[in-house]
Amino acid sequence: AVSTYDVVLVDFYADWCGPCRMMEPTIEALAAETDAAIIKVDVDRFQSLATQYGVQGIPALLLFADGELAERLVGVQQEEDLKRAIQEYTD
Repeated sequence: AVSTYDVVLVDFYADWCGPCRMMEPTIEALAAETDAAIIKVDVDRFQSLATQYGVQGIPALLLFADGELAERLVGVQQEEDLKRAIQEYTD
């Protein structure tokens, strides 16, 4: 998907992670409101992917633009900040 879309936001999360659950409505809103593709990755199921991208703390949001890793955000993020980050690469 990273090569299919210009901008992709990958959300590394786990079901047991409280802050990840807090981010859920924000992620859903971004999916509805932006041109970015949103991919959720469960770190328990896809540990090798998390390791490949150096994800150590969750929630971790990796923003890819044109197939390249553009930004890495760790911890709970505000919707406005994420929207701004996505818009930087979609405008």
